[in-house]
Amino acid sequence: MERTDAAGVRLGMWLFLYTEIMLFGGLFVLYSVYRHRYQAAFAAGGLELELPLGALNTCVLLASSFAVAAAVESVRRGLKKAALAFLGSAALLGAVFLLVKYGEWSRKFALGLYPGGARLSAEPGGFKAFFGLYYALTGLHALHVSIGCLALGVCWALVWKGAVHGGRLNVLENSGLYWHLVDIVWIFLFPLFYLVA
Repeated sequence: MERTDAAGVRLGMWLFLYTEIMLFGGLFVLYSVYRHRYQAAFAAGGLELELPLGALNTCVLLASSFAVAAAVESVRRGLKKAALAFLGSAALLGAVFLLVKYGEWSRKFALGLYPGGARLSAEPGGFKAFFGLYYALTGLHALHVSIGCLALGVCWALVWKGAVHGGRLNVLENSGLYWHLVDIVWIFLFPLFYLVA
């Protein structure tokens, strides 16, 4: 019975992830339509972004994905301290990602590069479309990172209490799948915005 429940939980998680893929996939299609229509404006918009910060955040999320995978494997092997360290590291890296993104957004806001901002309002439509999509997609992604950090925190607490262990991994594995999806979405967002020029 427990194995059937685990299979059902895993299927439910994959169905949820599918809806997330459809959400971001639709937004990527919208991006592609506008990118095709406003190629020069999108290239100009990409030059306004800070490539080193985008690259840093890419490395941060890739490292966090490794930490989550290592945490799952550590729990499987009964290495509780290692699992807690990896989960804590992954959540901390997620927080670093959000802080870097907050700093980047703050600098754009200071320059008036936000919807309704003085500088962005004076720019042509394609440039506005670029930044509208930038804020919509990176903001939605940041929301998902925040949720993922909370999920990793819950997993940390469950591993610490012994509720998640080698024979009971559903919550941790599903949280890991969610975290990996969040990271994969960023792998698409990074080139679409930071390497578009």
